[in-house]
Amino acid sequence: MANARLLVKRLKSVRNIRKITRTMELIATSRFKKAMDRATEAAEYTKKISEIVGDLGKANLKFSHPLLQERTETKKSVLLVLTSNRGLCGGYNGAVLRNTLRHIRQLNQDGVDYSMEVSGKRGIKFLNFQKIAMEESYTHFEDSPTFAQVDEIGSRYVEDYIAGRIDRLDVAYTSFQTISRQTAVIETLLPLSSLSEGSTEEVASGSGLGPDYEFHPSAEEILAEIVPAAFRAKLFKCFLDAAVSEQIARMVAMKGATENADEMAGSLKQQYNRARQAGITSELAEIIGGAAALE
Repeated sequence: MANARLLVKRLKSVRNIRKITRTMELIATSRFKKAMDRATEAAEYTKKISEIVGDLGKANLKFSHPLLQERTETKKSVLLVLTSNRGLCGGYNGAVLRNTLRHIRQLNQDGVDYSMEVSGKRGIKFLNFQKIAMEESYTHFEDSPTFAQVDEIGSRYVEDYIAGRIDRLDVAYTSFQTISRQTAVIETLLPLSSLSEGSTEEVASGSGLGPDYEFHPSAEEILAEIVPAAFRAKLFKCFLDAAVSEQIARMVAMKGATENADEMAGSLKQQYNRARQAGITSELAEIIGGAAALE
């Protein structure tokens, strides 16, 4: 029965692990619902403000905002990488970091001077292992990043771009599209010229001409407010997408682990039953043999 006792210990361990993975699955599901609500609300706002900035960018104005102007040459680039602080979320971090390494190789080939900024302990640990220097690292962005936290670094990016200290800002993160689809991407947030591609009104009319606007108090003051706001909203959406995608990945990973624990527990229970039956059969055979020897 030594083998049976070992199987009992393994079965208890598997059941304890199943309790942990099931609990983590439920927690991830709860956090996912909250994060998805925030990401959905931010997506609508970001979409509309991006359409307005895109229309203004295509309007025949005599001036433009510095954030909308592309550099003739990219000398200094910033790559912001968004990963998680915790593991047990499947291939969530791996997909983002693979994209990051490919982007770094491309920057090196193009001879672009770049600096790395990483959010999340997993990304920081990985890049340290790869011996890739990081200019900034952040570990305070948890499951529910706030706009004030994101705005702190977003304002710095705006100031650096306007002052000419950086020529481009790329963000490596996981884009949330649907519950069943999240994609690791690298998106260029500065300059904001990409926002002017295909506004809703142009697609609907097919005219290629943007809508006419009446500016009050002045177009300059409006652009000075709305363009940085569009960038900050876009950056905040990246953080929200990363947060909801992380919870989905953890939810799926823990669900798979729970199902695997159920299968393993069932297999161990069958093995235990066979071992127990074999032990009982052996004991009965010994008893019968002993009784026969006494006759």
